[in-house]
Amino acid sequence: QMQLVESGGGLVQAGDSLRLSCTASGRPFSTYAMAWFRRVPGKEREFVAAIRGSGGIKDYADSVKGRFTISRDAVKNTAHLEMNSLKPEDTAVYYCAASVVITTSRDRYEYWGQGTQVTVSS
Repeated sequence: QMQLVESGGGLVQAGDSLRLSCTASGRPFSTYAMAWFRRVPGKEREFVAAIRGSGGIKDYADSVKGRFTISRDAVKNTAHLEMNSLKPEDTAVYYCAASVVITTSRDRYEYWGQGTQVTVSS
């Protein structure tokens, strides 16, 4: 089993920045692609960004390209999501997830964190 613990959510204003972190334990971190998804009430959990285990390949949802950056720290077993130029529509619960392959499909992710709330006020 892999345990994922997110942190860094909060309430910010439009245009502000926020950094989410996800610390992993229980499985070899470098063998898993890490991703961020988000969910708003009444909607399905949607893909935000992903990074391969080696860190060499990244993927982003169109809605966050150019604003969000995903990264990972192999020493600290942590993945990060740097969010800049935040918009009210970015308001959601953000989840960290791990998969043996990098993919945008949430069904392929085996392990999930508990989620962290991000609220962007206008």
